[in-house]
Amino acid sequence: MAVSKDAVVNRIGTAHADKNISTATADSRGRGIAVLEGLLGRESAPVIPLRERQDRIKPVEKPDWRPAWLKNLRLRHAFIGASFLGLVAMPATLASLYMAFIAADQYHSTTSFAVRSIEGGVSSDILGMFTQATGSSTVSDSYILMDYILSERMAADADRKFKLEKVYATRGFDFFYGIGSGLPIEEKLAYWRDMVTVNFDHASGIMQVTVKAFDRKQSQEIAQFIVDQSDRLVNSLSLSARNDVLSAAQDEVLAAEARLSKARAALRVYRDKSQEISPVEGAKLAVQLIGSLEQQLTQLNADLATAKSQMSEDTPRIRVLKTRIESLEQQLAVERQRLGTGEKRTAARDPQAGDVAGRIAQFEELETEREFAERAYTAALASLEKARLEANNRQRYLALFIEPTLSELAQYPSRFFNALLMSLALLFVWAIGVMSYYNVRDRA
Repeated sequence: MAVSKDAVVNRIGTAHADKNISTATADSRGRGIAVLEGLLGRESAPVIPLRERQDRIKPVEKPDWRPAWLKNLRLRHAFIGASFLGLVAMPATLASLYMAFIAADQYHSTTSFAVRSIEGGVSSDILGMFTQATGSSTVSDSYILMDYILSERMAADADRKFKLEKVYATRGFDFFYGIGSGLPIEEKLAYWRDMVTVNFDHASGIMQVTVKAFDRKQSQEIAQFIVDQSDRLVNSLSLSARNDVLSAAQDEVLAAEARLSKARAALRVYRDKSQEISPVEGAKLAVQLIGSLEQQLTQLNADLATAKSQMSEDTPRIRVLKTRIESLEQQLAVERQRLGTGEKRTAARDPQAGDVAGRIAQFEELETEREFAERAYTAALASLEKARLEANNRQRYLALFIEPTLSELAQYPSRFFNALLMSLALLFVWAIGVMSYYNVRDRA
């Protein structure tokens, strides 16, 4: 039986060998016929190709164990996946863990106030006093106050009182929200603006200030400090505006007062030198005196004419009448010269001179100056009083209607929101990078 099996195997092997030899011979004959067709050309007799054998031995294919999605994977796909893990997934996970377990709690204190002016009028209720429409002056003062709260001066004052490096020192491993030590004022100002938020409503003029700190009591104390400093600034602005309004009126009053004092002093000097209160009254007396002298002179001339008609020129009566007439004429000339009708004198420059007209002119000039100075002084006083009333009406004050609150629950930092925002930002940046890569690749 063993011999017969070996004989069968040998016959099968011989048959396969003969089959392979015949296949090789057929292939060589097919190639020879193809060469002859090329040499004879298409016009020669057609050559019938031999039928190829369909039982050729095919190479053995190795099985592929990879899944379908992995067969189409390229190197760039692996790089993009690795970049997503390194640039998006891992940083987002670390940020979420940081916000959840490391970030320290922050408490907030909120206060609300408004800058008001007395000229705005009195409201019918308390709510209307805080929600009435404000003028442009109080709005500008509110913006000034808003800039002051977030200014370097406020940060420096708060640092001197509270020691910001101590209040906002790092809690545990929270180095992101804590402040360092030995920082310049510029970096402290940047941190101050992160921890203090100011919101201003232009319609109502209400300003809301929110202060964050790691300790609830300290946040309230810092908010109260901001209110006190703001009130001091508003009072300073109000006083400055009041002084600006009153300064011009006060200067006018001082100038008018100096002018009036000078006019009164000049008039007093004139009266001391002339030894009379008013030269006008003296002139009236002089006019009356001249009238009386002229009346007497007229009467004596009449008596002289009557005497001449009855007596000779050498009679004693006529000589007496002539002497009296000459005396009255001389006295009348002197009195007229004192009124200024005679020879011009320097009475305008010398109050002691006998020229009444000159004294009256000088007196009227001094009196006119005094009256004008008095009127100017009265008008300046009225302007000062009006300016004082306007300054009182324009006076600003800080209307505080929400005291700094004391927080009971830490609402900062917003852990979920910050982690989500960080994840979205990383995903957005990564997506832009991937799209930029494919855009460059498609155009290359």
